[in-house]
Amino acid sequence: MPAATDSTPQPQLRKAPRWPFWTDSLRPWLGRRARHHSDRLTDRLGGPPRRTVIVLLGLVLALSAADASSVGAIAPQLQPALGIGTAELGLLVTVSSLVGALAAIPFGVLVDKTRRVNVLAVSIVLWGVAEAASGFSTSFEMLLLTRLLLGAVTATAVPAVASLTGDFFPAGERGTIYGYIVAGEVVGAGLGIGVSSLVSAAFGWRAAFVMLAVPSIALAWALWTRLPEPARGGQSRLEPGATGFVPVEETSAADAVPYAGEDAVRTDDAVLAEVRRRGVQHAEDRVVAADPATMSLWQVVLYVLRVRTNVYLIVASSLGYLFLAGIRTFAVLFARGHFDVGQAMATLILGLVGAGSILGLLTAGRLADRWIERGRIDARIVVSGVAFIVAAVLFVPALLSTSLLVSLPLLFLGLAALSAPNPPLDAAQLDVVPAQLWGRAQGVRTALRNTLEAFGPLLFGVIAGLFISGDAGLEEGTESAIVPAQTHGLLVAFLIMLIPLAAAGVVLLVGRRHYPVDVASAGESERRGERRPDTAARPGR
Repeated sequence: MPAATDSTPQPQLRKAPRWPFWTDSLRPWLGRRARHHSDRLTDRLGGPPRRTVIVLLGLVLALSAADASSVGAIAPQLQPALGIGTAELGLLVTVSSLVGALAAIPFGVLVDKTRRVNVLAVSIVLWGVAEAASGFSTSFEMLLLTRLLLGAVTATAVPAVASLTGDFFPAGERGTIYGYIVAGEVVGAGLGIGVSSLVSAAFGWRAAFVMLAVPSIALAWALWTRLPEPARGGQSRLEPGATGFVPVEETSAADAVPYAGEDAVRTDDAVLAEVRRRGVQHAEDRVVAADPATMSLWQVVLYVLRVRTNVYLIVASSLGYLFLAGIRTFAVLFARGHFDVGQAMATLILGLVGAGSILGLLTAGRLADRWIERGRIDARIVVSGVAFIVAAVLFVPALLSTSLLVSLPLLFLGLAALSAPNPPLDAAQLDVVPAQLWGRAQGVRTALRNTLEAFGPLLFGVIAGLFISGDAGLEEGTESAIVPAQTHGLLVAFLIMLIPLAAAGVVLLVGRRHYPVDVASAGESERRGERRPDTAARPGR
């Protein structure tokens, strides 16, 4: 940032808002140990401003994941109530994901062109409306329609969170930061499954849907009032120890951090710095020649697909998260039948093994970031590819065993490995695209990836149906939707879908050779963009 002069006012730090996390008014009521752990967590995250951003963005993904997981959680009550089978249950999740995939592209445009925080806040209010409407559905067709609406409005989460993360945090630690943020998604999915399952068992499936609408209003208000919109391009970046925010309103073109020469890079971009140090050359066909602000959506789509790493990431994450989509939808049904337990115990089992996901998220991103510091450029890709393969190997004995003592530790480690690729892959997606296209590029990637991934629940349901033997039909009004034949069909489906999970790891390891060139190309795109005289005047600052 240029030195302050009489004619160049310094941007003013806005004090980090404390509410609703760790407020001074609550501290006297906390025990000494609780205050100690709270302060340690704040220090670990890099100070109050960074903590606020991480927690709020994590809550956005948590609420989105809870909404997406609710159908599978209430399946034992929903199936007999509406007289549907596994295929229809999978269809509910599939259509929601497909609509969300298509909606991610226009929302990605909004993210790049407008204030991201406002878009998120309004969308979250609409999430709550869609969830409440699901609880008042009187037929399968009406429920299907409300899930379509939910899928459309939740599509804002991924591109908005990605763009905000890129502008708030330095590139060299984004894997670690994404681990914290995506941990919110896993916690949200776990709470969505656990709480929805218990509420549904006690009060009915309608109450479970309506309950999920309540947090939406609180989160939307917190975003609207507590999270300032950051400037695009690094002026609002929060380094560890930052004491306040620099909102977009308090920055100017003079605050920008330009590239100072042909080979210079921003000091916060450790990945690009290592690529340049190694002498990796960019690929001219992967450099953005036009002004990103004026690129059409079709031009952005073509650009995203020209970047080789994007293609490998889309294919690999789609294959890998087919299995995760099946877990979210059918885990409660499978656990009840496979381990012969009730719904409360099945939910507890999923909660225990789901803690492994947190371990994977918090470990993989940090591991990849540290590996990058030691000179391994493609660490984010390698860590993710190995994790997918390890997960496939661990799930085989975990699914085949009916002993909880044998399955629980294997499922714990398997879910840790399955979740581990998420933070490093999210960070890698930002590495290979210039900052001015983060929202639109993430929207395109999300659309393509989720379109493939969306068929996971439906595919699981169809495969399970093919391997259901005997009369496993469900009559409307029956007390439980758990039958042995259905459990056997789900077991076969889970085992078959381990094949694409392992293939995801192989795809990443094969495609890792393109990553350094794509990072160099994205850096060259930004360098050329900084030289354009109209850069400061672009919309959406």
